[in-house]
Amino acid sequence: MQTVFFDHNSTTALRPSVLEAMLPWLTQTHGNATSRHVFGRQAREAIEGARYQIASMVGVQASQVVFTSGGTEANNWAIKGLAAQLTPGQLLISAQEHPCVSKPAQALAWHEWQVNAVASDVTGVIDLAKLADAMATPTALVSVMLANNETGILQPVAHIAEMARKHKALIHTDAVQALGKVPLNMAELGVHAMTLSSHKIGGPIGVGALVLDKRVDIAPLLDGGGQERGLRSGTENIAGIVGFAHACQLAIEQLEAYNHHTQALRMHLEAGLLELGATIFGQHANRIPNTSFFAIEHIEGETLVTALDKVGFAVASGSACSSDSAAPSHVLLSMGVAPDLAKGAIRVSLNLNNTLTEVNAFLSALQQQVHRLKNLNAIAA
Repeated sequence: MQTVFFDHNSTTALRPSVLEAMLPWLTQTHGNATSRHVFGRQAREAIEGARYQIASMVGVQASQVVFTSGGTEANNWAIKGLAAQLTPGQLLISAQEHPCVSKPAQALAWHEWQVNAVASDVTGVIDLAKLADAMATPTALVSVMLANNETGILQPVAHIAEMARKHKALIHTDAVQALGKVPLNMAELGVHAMTLSSHKIGGPIGVGALVLDKRVDIAPLLDGGGQERGLRSGTENIAGIVGFAHACQLAIEQLEAYNHHTQALRMHLEAGLLELGATIFGQHANRIPNTSFFAIEHIEGETLVTALDKVGFAVASGSACSSDSAAPSHVLLSMGVAPDLAKGAIRVSLNLNNTLTEVNAFLSALQQQVHRLKNLNAIAA
């Protein structure tokens, strides 16, 4: 039995043409981009070409793109690096942030920062009235993710950025889940820093970027040999960077097809879920097109994930980076969802290679497993 992969928000398969673009840098060319000889110059040209490609995708100049080891490093760097250049004050985040934003933010509380999380409303969108009230206290830094990794809900980052700038605060957005799923332009968002990651769009694991406003000062997270203009030291992952850029190019070319295909599949999936009595979180909010987060009452999410895996469907119970936690989703709790229902949450995240046949098979398997588990619960009671 071949398992169907419905967990693309956690990671995606490396695209064949991305691997092809990477192979020369893995098997034939081995220059260090800081070297002066021909091998080094070739490596430098490859990195700068990739930087230009990625910058073009998000509407910035190449010099604004700084490569990292992934989204976690970029988010940590944005929070800690921007804060290091500011006088400690208030740092505002949304209550739905990924741990790689919320935990470095919380760490700043040990360094005289006042860290506050702003709740969302019942639809999953950050409560703008509460945000405005919070900004009445002098605010130095704001971080709000563009697309949530669990619900797929899109936040009004451009509006939030306008609010932040009026209060002379810097604003960062984690755009990892938005990349390749919605049009992305940093100038239109109005943010000072934006995080990107490769492996969510068919690129390699272990490479990402922080995109920075030219007028913003940021302290390095890693010091050393002075790579990336002294902002991120460490020998560059040339093959990964080249693969990241190629994946970005494919994502731009296929954006319309991706949106049309995944949204059609999600609509069909959610019609079936509603027939099964599921609660779909963020159903009426603006979402990235591939994501559905739902629960069926009295069925635990972890139990259902395991059951579905055994019958050939790989889904998630929330964030892959927090999958070892049995606690209810902090995202759902911030939306006012009851803890018992939140513990039942299941995420399906689709991609271009998924099919209607797979979705129908999943709905059939889900119905069978829910029926089985409810019968077991009745016997246990």
